Amino acid sequence: MSQPAAAAVAAQPQGQAPAGRQGGGLGQSLAGIVRMAVFWYFASKFFGPKRAPTEPGLLMSNLFQKGEPMDMWMYLSENDKFSDFGNEDALIWHETNIPYAVWTPTSTRTHTLTYYPTEALKHNGSLYAHVYFSRSGYPVDPTDPEYEQKSAFGRTHPIVAYLRKSKAGHKKSLLGDSDESEEKLPPKENKESEDKEEGPVEYISYWKPNVTINLVDDFTRYPQNNIPPNVAPYLNVDPTTNSYYPTVFFNEFWLLRDKLTALNETVKELTLNLEVSPISMTKWQLFLQIEQSFQVHRSYGSMLEGEADELKVYGSFQLCPFRLLPFFWRYDVLYFVLCGSDVPFFCEMPSICTSNSEGFP
Repeated sequence: MSQPAAAAVAAQPQGQAPAGRQGGGLGQSLAGIVRMAVFWYFASKFFGPKRAPTEPGLLMSNLFQKGEPMDMWMYLSENDKFSDFGNEDALIWHETNIPYAVWTPTSTRTHTLTYYPTEALKHNGSLYAHVYFSRSGYPVDPTDPEYEQKSAFGRTHPIVAYLRKSKAGHKKSLLGDSDESEEKLPPKENKESEDKEEGPVEYISYWKPNVTINLVDDFTRYPQNNIPPNVAPYLNVDPTTNSYYPTVFFNEFWLLRDKLTALNETVKELTLNLEVSPISMTKWQLFLQIEQSFQVHRSYGSMLEGEADELKVYGSFQLCPFRLLPFFWRYDVLYFVLCGSDVPFFCEMPSICTSNSEGFP
């Protein structure tokens, strides 16, 4: 290096990197990750394991036809298993002639009711919604003489969630405003007091005010021995025909934490909003992928409790669910580069991990 160039570098303030090198570090890292992702995608496409051709007789198909009318029953019970179909008090909702997997004015049905909780439910009890569908005119009670197994199916969904009791902590959210917590204590004192107050985790029961039942528009012929892993947990297969019933998806994507009601002695009545409607395969898979991304971040500790709700609201999913996809990509990459490296002090910097949502488009 020449003497003038060396003098220019030495003249810079101590601890400050040269402008060109500082600006290119993060950009080069991001570009490298993008190149690796693209390379992995095409490599898996062209060099991944080839699936053996499946015999036509080993393919599973949907037992119902598109547009076929269906009847629905919903029962409430404090047990996760249900067989008391003759109990009129347990039946809270019944609909007939719901067209399957088509979007018409009669495809979406709604119902609202008031539920009076029992003493058991107020003291961390459980409550389940047992939802049954059948071809119109067929019963869902297996003891009925006209019952037909391939024409009726059901799913169970918990209406009570058990979550950590909310605390007024000092943790700072990636998207939230952290001015108040910063004013109370300096970062180091804040962390020390948090450690001292750390005790046994307390879980309480919360009431879900909304139950949204989506019937997935899916008529894919799946190989019996090679069902996609993202579909397999939701596929309800009839063992006698080896075909599957319409997929029932209990959609809780927009059931945010602040909408839940804590159950205790003071609760006298609760509102329950019910809806049954169709959902496209693409939208269903999009919701599943986003929720899976949230779970991964929570397991790594890179997402605070309740931050997923902030991301949903911030992304305006009700207008366009695809708006958040670029944000998720940036969130994943930035956390991997800055907080997943061997320099953990990056995560202690307020300018990175306590950024306000205004910093994202």
